[in-house]
Amino acid sequence: MKNIKKLSVAGLATVALSTALMAGGDIVPAETTAPVVEKSFWTPNFTYGNVSVNYLDWSSKTTKAKPNMSDFVYLEFEGGAGWDWGEFYFFTDIENPGHSWDTTTPGDNSRFVIKPILDVKIADSNWYIHIQDYYLNSDGFMVNNLVTGLAYKYSTDNFWIRPFIGPHFQQSRGFNSYDGFNGYMAGWTFVYNFKLGEQKFMLSNWQEFEFSRPEDFYALPYSDGRSHGINGAVAVWWTPIDAITTGVQYRYANYKLGMQGYSNAVIYSLKYNF
Repeated sequence: MKNIKKLSVAGLATVALSTALMAGGDIVPAETTAPVVEKSFWTPNFTYGNVSVNYLDWSSKTTKAKPNMSDFVYLEFEGGAGWDWGEFYFFTDIENPGHSWDTTTPGDNSRFVIKPILDVKIADSNWYIHIQDYYLNSDGFMVNNLVTGLAYKYSTDNFWIRPFIGPHFQQSRGFNSYDGFNGYMAGWTFVYNFKLGEQKFMLSNWQEFEFSRPEDFYALPYSDGRSHGINGAVAVWWTPIDAITTGVQYRYANYKLGMQGYSNAVIYSLKYNF
């Protein structure tokens, strides 16, 4: 009797399987749901970085107008990251590496520069709280330029631009000593990636426009001479392989960098990307 029951159960299973196959059904295991792992607030969506060697060559007109603006080499470390909530970028430079910190020759001493930029997204929009700071320190001279304001970012597949605006606060020591409100700053950064054949190129531009600077600052003996000024650079970059980028930048300024008039230079750069 026990054997009959076992055969009956086996037979029913065989019939059920045969029926399913004849009907075109598939025998599949039960689905299991993978556990959802939430991304940390601090986990970036992307990161990038590079180190570079650069040579800045002032125009003869610029050095004639201001002899202490001499050509120089600088080493740079640049990097950034992006999150769902915002983006961070910075660079730090050592200008005239290997030179003395306290040389008596103007423009020939070693200098340290750092510029961080933080953009924090406002809700689910393309608007950001924008904070940027430029700090330069050398023997006998220091300047710190802080801007806090708003930025907006627009991007497509090969192009992005981020205009910004905000009040400008400055602290300086040395040739000019000034602390406090120094008008406003507006500007942008844009990047356009393109190819020529199979070669990767990039066109970039950053520009800053200062306005409504108080006379207490711009009328100083070694200051910029007007209540407004322009500062920026436009560059073309070539990346022959992923690890290497080389580029040429046209550096320009008008009533800025302590010069009462137009100044310009060419910068030659070689980067190692990681």
